[in-house]
Amino acid sequence: MSLMAKPRTTFVCQQCGARQARWMGRCPDCGSWDSFVEQIEHRTSAAHTRGASGSANHPALLRDVATGGFERLSVLGDEFARVLGGGLVPGSVVLIGGDPGIGKSTLLTQVGAHFADRVGSILYVSAEESAQQLKLRAERLKLDAEQFYVYSETSLDAILEQIRHIHPQLVIVDSIQTVYLEEVQSAAGSVSQVREGALRLLRMAKELSIAMFLVGHVTKEGALAGPRVLEHIVDAVLYLEGDRFHQYRLLRGVKNRFGSTNEVGVFEMTQDGMREVSNPSQVFLAERSAGTPGSTVTVTLEGTRPLLVEVQALTSHTNNAQPRRTTNGFDLSRLLMLIAVLSKRVGLPLFNQDIYVNIVGGLRVGEPAVDLAVATAIASSYRNQRVDPELVLLGEIGLSGELRSISQIERRLSEAAKLGFRRALLPTFTQNSPIEGLEARPIRSLTEVVEIVTRSHQQS
Repeated sequence: MSLMAKPRTTFVCQQCGARQARWMGRCPDCGSWDSFVEQIEHRTSAAHTRGASGSANHPALLRDVATGGFERLSVLGDEFARVLGGGLVPGSVVLIGGDPGIGKSTLLTQVGAHFADRVGSILYVSAEESAQQLKLRAERLKLDAEQFYVYSETSLDAILEQIRHIHPQLVIVDSIQTVYLEEVQSAAGSVSQVREGALRLLRMAKELSIAMFLVGHVTKEGALAGPRVLEHIVDAVLYLEGDRFHQYRLLRGVKNRFGSTNEVGVFEMTQDGMREVSNPSQVFLAERSAGTPGSTVTVTLEGTRPLLVEVQALTSHTNNAQPRRTTNGFDLSRLLMLIAVLSKRVGLPLFNQDIYVNIVGGLRVGEPAVDLAVATAIASSYRNQRVDPELVLLGEIGLSGELRSISQIERRLSEAAKLGFRRALLPTFTQNSPIEGLEARPIRSLTEVVEIVTRSHQQS
């Protein structure tokens, strides 16, 4: 007769997974407040924790490992494939996060229907919606795939049983925070449930060579909810970003074991679902009012993809002691630094000006290469002088007002030349080859750029 192991009570941080013997108001590991939840643990034997295939698994020489059957599978269009590194790898687990209502379920429904039509069977598991709701969404998107299975269930044990029974080639779980394992003594969405559930799904994906998509909820700060260990378990982590009031969405890869990270796919939210945007630079500049003061164009890199974006700035005189500084899509602290440089190095009296900066299209840019475009847009608005509509501005600005070199300048200039831009201002020490049809002029300081824009306006 075997003795039952006595259960142990521990307190687990819901943010980082740290364990403590007693409840604490603040986690000593990650610093989050009121994040500890009581959890009862049952000790399991080593035989239970060891994988069923552990005895049959042996080391093998790298050159003898067969790679047949691991060709990438087709997914929804070139944009989605770009982020995944060229396609979906059998046996991989991909985690997709995003704000509520951003379009995660819509995008994955389209991915599933495309996969069912061209590759094989797919099982869409939803713990939040019924099968009827999934059917209504598919009808709204005008999707009617034959090998598209839907399953509304919250028990992960039942889900694993159905996966083994149907043996689909693709599984979508929406979402990992709402399914639970009955043997884990904690609520759905807790650290233990999310971690153990992801591990069970990962083991089954590897064992049966099934590709999986897991949907993850995000916190108010925009990070995936639950322990960070969840991102370490899966093979790839993607974020679907964008403003709910804008029509464009960016699918950004932040981790990928089978391809490069930081790749971006651009989609447009339409009445019929997500539609990929093959030339996003042209779309973002389509409604640009060329020649308006305060409008400039720059080239930002999203992963390895160059995107032309319009930067808008507006300055307005104010009598308030604390003038407003507002940004949309640009870092506020960096904006304050650029305003200080314009005031100190260029001589623009911006102390009594409300300043607003907007990146058109709902994009968020964070790289320093857009500094020159932002600062020039502010100077253009303040002096009410337009910037040449065929001019693109590239460069990082230092505290002394100097322009510093940026990376991949040739890729940026080539993209600008494709869309008809004829002139470019860039840092002096940037190394680049000549681009046909585009005149690249090296500049040393922000003061020179403001003088050039002023002179070109007076000549026009």
